[in-house]
Formats: sequence, structure tokens, C-alpha cells
Amino acid sequence: MEAAPFFSEVADGPEDGAAFWARAADGPRIRVGLWHGKAAQGTVLLFPGRTEYIEKYARAARELAARGYATFAVDWRGQGLADRLTGDPMSGHVQHFQDYQHDVAAMVTAARALGLPRPWHLLAHSMGGCIGLRAAMEGLDVTSVAFSAPMWGIRMGAALRPFAWSLGWSARHLGLGHLYAPSTRPEHYVLSEPFETNKLTNDRAMWDYMARQLEAHPELGIGGPSLRWLHEALTEMRALARRPSPALPCLTILGSEEDIVDPRRIHDRMARWPGGRLEIVPGGRHETLMDTPAMQARLFSMLCGFYNSAQRPVAAL
Repeated sequence: MEAAPFFSEVADGPEDGAAFWARAADGPRIRVGLWHGKAAQGTVLLFPGRTEYIEKYARAARELAARGYATFAVDWRGQGLADRLTGDPMSGHVQHFQDYQHDVAAMVTAARALGLPRPWHLLAHSMGGCIGLRAAMEGLDVTSVAFSAPMWGIRMGAALRPFAWSLGWSARHLGLGHLYAPSTRPEHYVLSEPFETNKLTNDRAMWDYMARQLEAHPELGIGGPSLRWLHEALTEMRALARRPSPALPCLTILGSEEDIVDPRRIHDRMARWPGGRLEIVPGGRHETLMDTPAMQARLFSMLCGFYNSAQRPVAAL
């Protein structure tokens, strides 16, 4: 596979980190990143959230490597070093939300080409949790799935929800879907929000780590979502909510202080996922896997214990 840029100097992960280019079936070029490690237990397919990029998960890869897992992550179309989809490189945009499934397919093809050790397991955060849920429903080749604050709903006031639907629909049909969603801007959240009011992490050292990456390589970052992305996301989340859970063991991690995705949708999904487990993290914000060292150690041990014990069920749920 063709090598892609990988910024190891800001990653702080296992020393064997590398990145490769992959091509989605509908055209966009995406980037995939691998930390192989000893990989005695298998491989974690890591689906990042909106605005994220491979290097941000290097410390997570280090935690997984210490527990015997390789990590294989992706830059979704429109973010990281993957092809951007509008003339504005800071816009978080997508034409159709299911286009991300082309990126999933390209990632799986790359994983097979690289001969990544099995079994494979999913770890999907935020927007990646929405992409990952559909992928699992459609037969993603994994033994188990784990989600971190999955975007199965977006946190917004009841009065704002119908406005978001109507604005997204109108913008799409008026050719204005590339414009930023209200209250968002073309700056990355980590570089524009003070640590003291951030919704991601309680850990100042982790916040500074993320900021240093974006200051060193601003090309990795994006800003707010476009109106089209917002409408496509709302449509996809509504469609997924109507479908049953896939026949896979599931662990979902949710911070008690979550304020970006909608916790009600997560509780609802996990209440009807037979055998699924919902772990509430006291004091956790949106990125519990990127919080204090103590929280990280506990959660990665929990995740890998779950992966170790997971078995693929035979019958559909």
C-alpha cells in the first residue's frame, strides 16, 4: 500500500506507527493508520469522531498495545488528511451520510491487505459510533463492538430540534448546504474553546496534547459542520433508531457529564441490545477515553477485558 504522511512527532504512540492511503469506491482518498504492536489478542478497528484524525488516537493505541491489541484507525472523508469535500477545507461536510460506509469498506479492504491479526473488534467514538452502528448492522467483519459516547442522537433543546430539521432541509434544497450550521465556525473546537469550559475532557494535559497536535499540523483540523452534514446526520440517526441491534456483543461507555451527543438515545439503544452493557463513567465528559490517567487505565482495561471475552453469537438478536 502507498505510504501516507504520519506525524509521529506529535502522536506519542507506539513507535511502529504508520499511515497509508486508501481509495473509497466512490472516489475520495482516505488515510488509514496502523500501530501493529505485538497484537497477540487481535486488532481494534478504530472509528474516530467528527473533527478527529489518526494521530489523536496514538495514546489510545499505546494503551491497546500494552494489552495485546493492534490499532487500525481512519481519517474519514472531509477531515484529517483525507480528501476535503468543499472549497472550504475547514467545513465538516458530507454529501450523504451513508457515503462514510464507502470509507469503512476501503478501511476493511486495507486491513485485509495488511494482514491484520484477528479477531477484529470495533471501537467507535461519537460520529464514528453512528457510522459504526450502521456498519455493524450491515455485516462489518468484527467479533464485537464497543462505543464511546456514540452519536445516536445530538444534544439539543426540544425547541431547537424542529428548526434544525427545517433549516437543514431548506439549505440542501436551496443549494446552501455548504454553509456552516448555526453557532459553529471555521475553527477547530480545541483551538477556539478554553479548557475551563470544554465539553471533552477533565484532563488539562490531554487537552494541551490535542492542542499541540493542531498547532503543529493545522491541516489535520476542521471546524463546524455544514448544514448539509447536519441534515444528513439527523436523517441517518433517525433511520438507525428504527432498526434492531446487530447480533454482536456490545459495550458502550458514556460519561455522566455528556453534553454533546444525546444520552437518552444511548440509553434507549442499550436497553434493547440483548446482552449489551452500558457503562456510565462518573464525572466523564464526551471523551472518557482521553481523560485523566486513572480513568483511561480503568476504561482501557475494561475494553480489552470485554474484547478478550467476546464471542460471536450464532443467532440474530
